[in-house]
Formats: sequence, structure tokens, C-alpha cells
Amino acid sequence: MLDLNLLRALDALLDERNVTRAAQRLSLTQPAVSAMLTRLRESFDDPLFVRSQRGIVPTERALQLAAPLKQVLSDIEQMLQAPAFEPREAELTLTIASTDYALRAVVVPFLARLRQEAPGIRAVIVPVQHERLQAQLESGDVDMALITPETTPADLHARRLFDERYVCVMRADHPAAARRLTLERFCALDHALVSYAGGSLSGVTDEALARIGRARRVTVSVNSFLVLPDILLTSDLIAVVPSRLAQGVQGLAVVEPPLEVPGFTKTLAWHERSHRAPGQRWVRALLFGTCEGLGAEAEV
Repeated sequence: MLDLNLLRALDALLDERNVTRAAQRLSLTQPAVSAMLTRLRESFDDPLFVRSQRGIVPTERALQLAAPLKQVLSDIEQMLQAPAFEPREAELTLTIASTDYALRAVVVPFLARLRQEAPGIRAVIVPVQHERLQAQLESGDVDMALITPETTPADLHARRLFDERYVCVMRADHPAAARRLTLERFCALDHALVSYAGGSLSGVTDEALARIGRARRVTVSVNSFLVLPDILLTSDLIAVVPSRLAQGVQGLAVVEPPLEVPGFTKTLAWHERSHRAPGQRWVRALLFGTCEGLGAEAEV
């Protein structure tokens, strides 16, 4: 069985007609090329080259091999090279697993850029299923996932997108919006809470309050951030939400919570199977750039 290095050596010998020059071209020693020539002679059952005053002369068999050898090496080189990726000409389907929060904070602005730069790429957004995510990424049912470091399996590729903090929101004409929100008033007001699993009346804000010996009154629990603005706009409820969800929502006032509520980090995770795929790499770079732009806007 001939390996690729032997074929390259034969090609160099045919071109150079000199073992020393062929060795230099291949960045090998002359003895190494001579040994490879011995293996080639055994494989083809032919001397392939005979010595002359000016170097080596190919046999008839070697000359017959020259043209097909060039074609084979060219085909192999093309096969080994990653295909060029042209975003505007690309046609592929991208599947992203996203939390409810990331759908609004990341996916919406990302899709706007994707449509501009690669209109032929179709996007399928599915909910994150943490217990199945590893298998989905391995099989290709999901290409990438918007999750957190705590929920990212150790053997996946992952990159931090941004750090998120919490703010307090309420309708713009809420009585509490006109004055400083003290801890006392914060705890006295009725709160809405988002529970992804559904049914919970406690979250990270309640944990932060418990650490200082306080509590609030949660009267509404929903399992989606997307419906929360409508609830706040039509009630006296207030809510503590990730800051990116409060940006650009008409009719809502945003104030700082009267206590420190630990934020979280948003991460993009993907599998080794798609790590080097040109299209996937381009898409990930676009998503990274989108998040960096959003971070700059958030700091203004």
C-alpha cells in the first residue's frame, strides 16, 4: 500500500530527476528519499529511475505514471483543503437550541444580521433540553446551544458571549417609578417572576433577599419572559429581569434593584463534529460579533 508521502516523493523525483534536489523540495534528507525510492521500486516492481551523468533518468514505467500521479495528488490536495465558504451563496439549515431569555437577547438580533449577510441560510430555533443536549449536538440534530457555563457539558467547545445583570422593571407610570426604590418598598410591592420550569414562586432574587433576612411577595409566576412585559404594562406588578430584556420595551421604566442580585453568563456551546466546518465557523463568528455589538450598546 502506497502512502501519500511516497506518492509525493515519486512526483518530486520525476520533476527534479535528482535525488538531492527532490530531498530539498520535500524538506527531507537524501538518505530518506533514497529509502522511499527503494519502497517505490518494490511496490511497482520496476527500477523507476536509472543513474545517468546528470542525475537519474525515469524508466518507461515511471513516465507512464507521471500524468496520472499529478492528477491523483491534485485531487487529494483539493480533498484535504477546506472548501471556501461564501455566505451570500450558502444554502444550509442551522439549528440553534435557545433558552427563552436568549431567544430575545441573542437570537433576534443575530437573525437580523444573518438575513442580511447570508440570506440562503435557514434557521431553526428549538428549546434547550439539557438532558438531551449532548446527544443532540453529537448527532447533529442541534448545531449550537445558547446556555450557561454551569449547564455546559465538559467535553463541548464553548465560548463566553457576555455577562448579564438584573434590573427592576415596571410600567412607566407606576407609582414606584417616580421615586427611589428602597428595599422596604421593593419588598412591599407585588412581584411577577419567570420560572422556566413553571410553578415556582421563588428565584435568584428571593435567594438574595433571604441572605439579608428579607422576603418579597411574588403573586404571579409565568414560564416565559416574552409575556412578562404585557403583564407589567397592565398591572401594578414589578419584576426583576435580565437587563437585555428590558432594553427598548416601550412603556416600561427600568430602575436598579435595591439589593445585589447575582447575574449570569451566557455561553455558546457546540460539538467537535462541527468545530472545523467552514459554514459553522462563519456562523459562530457572526454570532460572536453580534453579541459584542450588543454589549457595546448596553454600555452606552
